[in-house]
Amino acid sequence: MSSAPPVLLRREHDVLFATLNRPETRNALAPEVVAALMQAVAQAESDAAVRALVLRGAGGFFCAGGNVGNFQARLDADAAGEDPVAARNREFGRFMQRLAALPVPVIAVVEGAAMGGGMGLACAADLVLATQDAKFALSETSLGIIPAQIAPFVVARLGRRAALRLGLFGERVAGGAAQALGLVDELAFDGAALDALLAQWLTRLCACAPGANRALKPLLRRCGREDDGALLDDAARLFAACMRSEGAEGIAAFREKRPAAWRHEFTADAVRS
Repeated sequence: MSSAPPVLLRREHDVLFATLNRPETRNALAPEVVAALMQAVAQAESDAAVRALVLRGAGGFFCAGGNVGNFQARLDADAAGEDPVAARNREFGRFMQRLAALPVPVIAVVEGAAMGGGMGLACAADLVLATQDAKFALSETSLGIIPAQIAPFVVARLGRRAALRLGLFGERVAGGAAQALGLVDELAFDGAALDALLAQWLTRLCACAPGANRALKPLLRRCGREDDGALLDDAARLFAACMRSEGAEGIAAFREKRPAAWRHEFTADAVRS
């Protein structure tokens, strides 16, 4: 096992960068990798100053999905009591739920490939940026298993029809095809262009008030799931709270034709892993 940290975590102007750091396994989702990602999610949840979480992979590869070696270890484990295979699988699902429910934007930056659970990570993100040659696939059924815990997030991003197509036929998609399916929001020619593209999006993000973003994302997740009346009551209270906090600075900056206090511009060098 590598002695290097399974996930490299750094903070730049209150944006949290989490880089999967197991390039020798194409950043497969081994238990220690998932545990480290969970710590990054917990930090983004609890620290109100964090503005976004950026996920990417070391070594020019985003994530190969589940670690096949760990699959066998789970099968070999003592199955007395709770099924260890089901338990570990569900544990990953709890991580996915927390990742998708983060109140701050999650950005997936994909190079190489996002396979299986790696594609699930991308589908749980709010913004997916990728190189033109990055490949995406639900590869589980070719191994005789299913994309169990990522299924709701794949369907939420792509819709049921596209999820069925990718899951049942094992199709690999890249470039324009991935963008047409809704997997990718914007493409870059290569890694250098991808860094520049990420910097552009983070600059846009940091033109928005961090507290307002933390209020808006959970509100949008509730739309279509709850009664409109109760939702709009809460929205009114959130609007008033924002108006009395960051809204004062935002309106003053607009009137005075100056940048708001929370604005920051990112460069490609600042976002590079």
